[in-house]
Amino acid sequence: MSELKIRSQVAEEFTWNTPAIFPTDEVWQQKLDETIKQFSTIKQFEGKVTQNAQTLADCLKLKDQLSQDVSVLYLYAGIKFDQDTAEAKYQAMSDRMDSVAAEAEAAASFIKPEIIAYGQAGIDAFVAENKGLEVYKHYFHNLFREQAHILTADKEELLAKVSELTGGPSSIYDMLTDADMVFGKALDSEGKEHEVTSGRYRVLLQSPDRVLRQNAYKAFWAEYIKQKNTIAQALNYSIKGDKFEAEVRNYESSLAMGLSNYNIPKELYTNLIDTIDKNMHLFHRYLDIRKRCLGVEQLEFYDIYVPIVKDADTKMDWEEAKQTVHDGVAALGEEYQKMVQESYDNRWIDVYENKGKTSGAYSWGVYGAPHPFVLMNYDDSIGDMFVLAHELGHAMHSRYTCDNQPPIYGSYSIFLAEIASTVNETLVMEHLLGKTKDDADKTKYLYLLNEFLEGFRSTIFRQTMFAEFEMKAHEMAAKGEALNSTSLNALYKSLLEKHFGDHINIDDTIEFEWSFVPHFYRAFYVYQYATGYSCAIAFSKAIKEGGQPAVDKYLGLLKGGCHDYSLELLKQAGIDMTSPKPIQDAMDVFEDILNRFEKACFGE
Repeated sequence: MSELKIRSQVAEEFTWNTPAIFPTDEVWQQKLDETIKQFSTIKQFEGKVTQNAQTLADCLKLKDQLSQDVSVLYLYAGIKFDQDTAEAKYQAMSDRMDSVAAEAEAAASFIKPEIIAYGQAGIDAFVAENKGLEVYKHYFHNLFREQAHILTADKEELLAKVSELTGGPSSIYDMLTDADMVFGKALDSEGKEHEVTSGRYRVLLQSPDRVLRQNAYKAFWAEYIKQKNTIAQALNYSIKGDKFEAEVRNYESSLAMGLSNYNIPKELYTNLIDTIDKNMHLFHRYLDIRKRCLGVEQLEFYDIYVPIVKDADTKMDWEEAKQTVHDGVAALGEEYQKMVQESYDNRWIDVYENKGKTSGAYSWGVYGAPHPFVLMNYDDSIGDMFVLAHELGHAMHSRYTCDNQPPIYGSYSIFLAEIASTVNETLVMEHLLGKTKDDADKTKYLYLLNEFLEGFRSTIFRQTMFAEFEMKAHEMAAKGEALNSTSLNALYKSLLEKHFGDHINIDDTIEFEWSFVPHFYRAFYVYQYATGYSCAIAFSKAIKEGGQPAVDKYLGLLKGGCHDYSLELLKQAGIDMTSPKPIQDAMDVFEDILNRFEKACFGE
């Protein structure tokens, strides 16, 4: 692998079009100054929010505008920072926005308590009187649903101000892992050195050279183990922050608070874990297939990511990846494809890794921005082509929502977030499988089937394990038990043993994998990858079998934003997630793919 480029060496065509948000940093600063002045303007409504219907409408309109402006400012500072996390100027801008966001929340914190204090009957009368308030019906309904957990205005303001501090562990973790950690180099079987970075780690673990995989694995985790106590403390205080807010807001637990935001019943969370537990034999069957295909006596964790189909051509350059995703989503219609093409043409995407660039991939879309922005660290592989499909699913969801909803509902819930991304992946996968006949190109056919299986492994099985770890770690904190590297390792190892059994070697290194998961700093996020994937499998099947009516229902979900509760929006689109059925249906699809793989590979 070649040395990483510094940011200034990256060709413009492969970078974000940040001037589309603000032409210069100076214009961003001017907008920031103007927005901060609005904090005092909205404070003028304090004590007067429910004075009359028009005052309430004016206050909420200003709140929406303020939230939109802060979000766009945050987006600009955030992506400028992420493109080179070592750049001091953008570190400062991003840090400033952490503070500004907390200040904005504090400035408007009196609004909800005053509405609650006025009572639902009075607010309903205002809505009947003033047409400008009709759009807020669901907002009001949700507010009164959460009434028991909304505090007095002074306490809400205090919590808003404290949010910058409670977000500290996440910022510290990100800075440590993205900017400060250096993983060194790994030797391959011929003695050649390969630089190990967060972005390249997965690529190295996909190498057919087992010596390189093992050495990259050791080099990568050695750095995390070196920082084990720091990371454990960061996670400990992040969880304590969640516990603090849950107690102050009168929730029975951090989990209850995390689920309440989107009106999700606890049974959905436990149904996920229980249903996956019942299907663990399928996961073990897949591990045995992996071991058999690799021809190893003992499966190791550095064998998890390597393609199990030998001699498969896994290279795919950027141009081919773009075309593959564009063609793969054809079932969703011409309008959808045009938006995908627009993302390529108008530089929505920051493509390649450079020194200091934040690792991984994401899509960041906010109301009021010209379009969503997608971060990639593209590595010229089919695997990263699927990452592109995934992130563009998020981007299309943001675009459809912002184009079809008012500002108050101009985002979608985290619970729905992983559906659009995985529908894209699944449609692209089916597109490629349809082009590849097992009798004509058996190797590629098997490779794609394995990639499909990997989607289930990494998104349903793995994320459900993460979800159980997160739930139990929060339970430990609630009981006053210590959360340190030793206790977190013990908890994580117990889950590894349940999920992997004796089908893989659970070494001392992998116990630290919990320290690698940034999502744990966004409490109770990860389970939604598994539920979203299950929904996506159902939608993909419906689109394939149901034609345009199914497409219309699905696009209706993407256009819906958050104008209703997540589970209701899903029911309107034809899926009931209050039942374990969608999870089990996904497991049935996983079993079918296992059967197809075994038949094509082993003739069984």
